[in-house]
Amino acid sequence: MTSLADAPKTVLLTPLLHRYMQDQAEPPTAIQLDLIERTRALGAPAEMQIPHEQAVLLTLLTRLSGARRILEVGTFTGYSTLALALGTPPDGSVITCDLSSEWTDIAKEAWTAAGVADRVDLRLGDAGDTLRALPDEPVLDLVFIDADKPSYIDYWEQLVPRVRPGGLLLADNVLYAGEAAHPQATGNAASIRAFNQHVQADDRVEAVMLPVADGLTLARKRDSRDRGQP
Repeated sequence: MTSLADAPKTVLLTPLLHRYMQDQAEPPTAIQLDLIERTRALGAPAEMQIPHEQAVLLTLLTRLSGARRILEVGTFTGYSTLALALGTPPDGSVITCDLSSEWTDIAKEAWTAAGVADRVDLRLGDAGDTLRALPDEPVLDLVFIDADKPSYIDYWEQLVPRVRPGGLLLADNVLYAGEAAHPQATGNAASIRAFNQHVQADDRVEAVMLPVADGLTLARKRDSRDRGQP
């Protein structure tokens, strides 16, 4: 017999409950609303934009961790970049990597309007090459991975050594619309499933998967105080 202690506490996220949860987040600013609308106008690619409640979480995590040196893989139209930059102090910096100047031109206008353009270092080109060009020693306080799914493990391996002890690593789309839970997952879902297994087995970090939007992994890089801990 299943005891009450073993019963799942997860609440089924109905459309009504999802809207209620969204309404509890700090509302978007006029600049954020404008960026949402400009991104929606792109059509199908707009699905790549993170939802506003996730942006609020990114800003909150940045502030809570005191992150000043941030790296993001996958800029798109810059909504997540904006959220991260808003969480940094005036002398903070967000390096963000993407391939598309068309989409990031929209992002740059939003960053300027929000007064954080001086905190954002946009690097166009292959993200793997950008990461390999970074200093080898730990220099980052927080990273956010939200790009091509087959490269997630490579990005992770490039970034973990470069995050300071106690720093945070975030990865988006780790549920991949629920498909990552299937052992027979294919395509991007299979890549995400492999990434999730990789993170779970990585003893350099402690991690939890959150059911935020399409799934968000939140990991902390272990430091010397964690020695001997599970």
